[in-house]
Amino acid sequence: MNAVAQIPSRLLVIEDDAVLSAHLHDFLSERRYQVTLCADGTLGLAAASSGDFDLVLLDILLPGLNGLELLGQLRHRSPVPVIVVSALGDEQARIQGLIGGADDYLPKPFSMAELAVRVEAVLRRVSMERHRMVSSNSVGGLVLEEPSETACYRQRDLGLTTTEFRLLQVLLEHHDQVLSKPFLYQTVLYRGCGRHDRSLDLHVSHLRRKLRDAGAPESSVRTVWGQGYTLITEHL
Repeated sequence: MNAVAQIPSRLLVIEDDAVLSAHLHDFLSERRYQVTLCADGTLGLAAASSGDFDLVLLDILLPGLNGLELLGQLRHRSPVPVIVVSALGDEQARIQGLIGGADDYLPKPFSMAELAVRVEAVLRRVSMERHRMVSSNSVGGLVLEEPSETACYRQRDLGLTTTEFRLLQVLLEHHDQVLSKPFLYQTVLYRGCGRHDRSLDLHVSHLRRKLRDAGAPESSVRTVWGQGYTLITEHL
């Protein structure tokens, strides 16, 4: 009996550097991804919003519509995972990208091996989440719904990204327990944490702000210095 062929993941690369785009296309295609290229921000937004892709690789400096503007508009239309790949590698640019709804941020120049690890990690997370059973988790005024990946506090939609939803879900599953950063990197971002990697901290900060804006107590997601993070449910 022949094995069922695995459907290749569909990647959209929004990048205006023709040489880099061609390199990415060849490299990712060799890894058996289905790759579509787009060199314009406005056209890229339309393509990313179409629902035809499993992951978007997004540059920031684009003609038509820059990557951060594109990301902001995309998050109102689609939960498709996004990895920002940009020459703007300073901390502020990373913060803007992650706060804007990116699932990961990879500064240029980067190695193709590193890119492959990041892509595989995000796609693995998406695949696992798609195969989870439909369920509803709640505590106090906080309600999480799958598979829509929506979270509400006292009936107010938090507007979480896919990564933020997964982070809150894991914290809720282990509420009132301190979860270490290495554990959260593996269970939320599906990769290890580097020495100077602040991706998790930024996602936690963004989640806190959204909970606070919805009226949740300031200390709902608490930092336990030297240990990790915990979701305090007593006053939710």
